[in-house]
Amino acid sequence: MPRWEHGSKERLQQAAMELFEEQGFEETTAVQIAERARLTTRTFFRYFADKQEVLFADEEVLRAALVRELHQAPDVAEPLRAVTRVLAEFDWEGLAPRESLRRREAMIASTPNLRERDLIKQHHMVSEFASVLRDHGLDPEVAELAAEVGANVFRAAYRQWLADADNVDLISRTESAMALLAEIVTRPAPRAKSTVGQKKSAPRTSERRRQPRPHVSATRRSTR
Repeated sequence: MPRWEHGSKERLQQAAMELFEEQGFEETTAVQIAERARLTTRTFFRYFADKQEVLFADEEVLRAALVRELHQAPDVAEPLRAVTRVLAEFDWEGLAPRESLRRREAMIASTPNLRERDLIKQHHMVSEFASVLRDHGLDPEVAELAAEVGANVFRAAYRQWLADADNVDLISRTESAMALLAEIVTRPAPRAKSTVGQKKSAPRTSERRRQPRPHVSATRRSTR
């Protein structure tokens, strides 16, 4: 079987996505991916530990780059905004075309095993973000909450950005998500309905307690 050293990783990724979409993630094997890419199975495992990792290639490099950007942020006085800014300003389309990112996200969303792997990756990123914010001098609880909320706000904006048919950029979409979060947080809680002056409805028959029958002593029965 012929082998191509140059571009092998990209060929495997393309072949994997085609097969995932054609026959389903669970039904696709590493052997099939390698065959579709016209490469050996050994070559597949040289690049990926398993077929899940095809969709999470270079995740550690990406996470390291984002953590480095947050560490170099000049101002984290607003930690939540600092986190979302680092994520939103990253060149995601430099990783892959937007359509490829959209297909990847759809595959993850529709596959439980991939969703679980994605959550683990997200947890690692949030933990490292929180560590960086603590290094900046933030209270540990504040750092953890800002990292967690910031990552989730961006995640919502990122998914909306992928689904958008217009040309709204990711930074603007993230700012809109932040504004919506601020509105939700500051929105007054609805008042409870007052029950003053309202008559209580009679309990249903099934809810009424049975009254115990009067007890008649044995002595009293014997005198009758």
